[in-house]
Amino acid sequence: MTNARTSKTENRARAARMGFRVDEATKRLVERAAELERRRVTDFCLTALTEAAQRTIARHEALVLSDDARTRFFDILVNPPAPHERLRRALEAERRRVLP
Repeated sequence: MTNARTSKTENRARAARMGFRVDEATKRLVERAAELERRRVTDFCLTALTEAAQRTIARHEALVLSDDARTRFFDILVNPPAPHERLRRALEAERRRVLP
């Protein structure tokens, strides 16, 4: 069944398929939720799946620091420690490599 508002562009954007099976209880639950939102089951599922994927990616890409770690991090940014010998040697080696 095609929604009259669905354009050819949207159909092409949805050319990739994902298929999975669910138990009857889950199917009824999703159908009921879609009905309450006055949406097609496919649209409801696509939106829910996309939002869940975005939340998961954001949670894994975010850096969360404790108050103590955040304080130490910003303190080091504002007041960096003096470079130690190994760092000075690495910087000099890089300078020689880049600026022969």
